[in-house]
Amino acid sequence: MEFWRAWAVTANDFDVFRRKKYVFYSLIALPVALSIGLPVAVWLLIQRAAITAVQLEALLNAFSFFFIILPSLLPTVLASYSFVGEKLDKSLEPLLATPATDGELLLGKSLAAFIPSLLATYLGAAIFMALVDEISRSTIGSYYFPNLDFAVILLVAVPLACTFSVEVNVVISSLVSDIRAAQMLGIVVLIPVGGLYVLAESDFRSLDTTSVLLISGVLLGLDALLYFLNRVTFRREEILTKWK
Repeated sequence: MEFWRAWAVTANDFDVFRRKKYVFYSLIALPVALSIGLPVAVWLLIQRAAITAVQLEALLNAFSFFFIILPSLLPTVLASYSFVGEKLDKSLEPLLATPATDGELLLGKSLAAFIPSLLATYLGAAIFMALVDEISRSTIGSYYFPNLDFAVILLVAVPLACTFSVEVNVVISSLVSDIRAAQMLGIVVLIPVGGLYVLAESDFRSLDTTSVLLISGVLLGLDALLYFLNRVTFRREEILTKWK
């Protein structure tokens, strides 16, 4: 595999995303809204004296998990556009006719969705931590972030969740020929991630570093499985000849 060919595919997608403003807005709007909205909700609870210091820590711990859900959602628009969008724009056939191998095409498409989604998640997380630290400093006299749980979420779980979403959506995008269907099917990626959240927040296991690492282990296994599924299901000849 030649990485420069894969990166050429990635760079081409970056250029397409840059021209399509709705893609940029959808990528930025949700992380910013989430990173501001969650601290505002905490601040309102504190103002109403409706939360104790212990409850505040538990709530912030639960809110932190949203930054695993976020990178599972963001790639939906980008990755589902990968093949279907190019087909609609009449630019897919020249791409598939290039000397790039299937692996290089899939890697390039995956990176094009993974990198912006990961950066947008980290941007939202940075805003979230800054606002929460301002709230915690004035209420409990110390900074809540950084802490080990959130470090594991950002450095381990977030990249794995983002990879999982990208791989699911690239598979879907390569199999369906309607972009709306691709995006709707891509939402199903939230079902297992949401299930993991419910399990982590249930009585069976608290949301701590250990549970985040266990969730990350599940995501890693799913990522490996989807990697091989991607290679098996990708049919460039069928895409070239049968998509209408």
